[in-house]
Parts: sequence; C-alpha cells; structure tokens
Amino acid sequence: MPLKLTILVGTMTGTAQLVAQELQLTWEDDDTQVEVLPMDGLDAGVFAREGVFLVCTSTYGQGDVPDNAKHLYGALCRDRPDLAHVRYGLFGLGDRTYAETFNFGGKRFDDVLTELGAKRIGERVRHDASSGVMPEDKALEWGPEWLALARAKAEQTA
Repeated sequence: MPLKLTILVGTMTGTAQLVAQELQLTWEDDDTQVEVLPMDGLDAGVFAREGVFLVCTSTYGQGDVPDNAKHLYGALCRDRPDLAHVRYGLFGLGDRTYAETFNFGGKRFDDVLTELGAKRIGERVRHDASSGVMPEDKALEWGPEWLALARAKAEQTA
C-alpha cells in the first residue's frame, strides 16, 4: 500500500510552493502518493485525511505565518482539535538576518500541532535564506531520510 503524503504549503512569494513541488517530483512513485495543497482557506479538517503530512511554510512580517496560512493556523489555535492521530514533518523557511523571529512561521505551526497531540517525524527543518543554499536544494538533501522515517511511522500505525 503506497504512503499517502500531503504537503501543506504556507507561502507569500511562492518559494515554499517551489520546495513542495520539488519534493513531490522527487518523492512521487509507486510507493508514495504526494499531494501539494496550498493552505488557502483550509481548516483543521484537512488533518482528517489519510496519511502523513509535511508542513512547508515560510515566515512573514514579524514572525507570522504567511497570509495564506493564517486561516488554518487560526482554526487550529481556536478550535483545538484532537490531532493525536496525526504524524507530520515541518520544513520551515526563514532568514537568519531577522534573528528575533527566524523561522517563526514553522515554529508556530510546530508548537500548535504538538500542543494538539500531533507527533512530529524527525527534526524541524529551519532553512536560512541568507545561507546561500537554495531551499529546494536543502529540501532535496533532507528529504530522503525524512521520507524513510515517515514511511516507517506510517507502517507502525497501519
């Protein structure tokens, strides 16, 4: 049975969307079904889907989630659903030159998902735009190990 993976994308400029699409192209095969889903208009009901999730989000403004992710983030904070069944990874995009709020978009999602009982797979990735490494290159380097962990977690819960 193939692993079902939903990549939830929070973005202002499209960079997180590019990362998600690159991962989809790399990961999708007979053993892995990947759907990239922009967060626009989503609510906590998205986590009723089968499979594993990857939150791929940038940070905007003063450490906020991107505009297209605000509705989903707000719904999670307000509605407080039980997400104990959810397994997820987090790929955050940020810029370390904003030291006070570096990668807070990803941190905010990571914190609320954990509070609601979801279990993170692997470490939270914190890409730094000022590092000179393209975010999609970082994702492709990180991706194989995370996908193996996600597959192992999915098999444990199946």
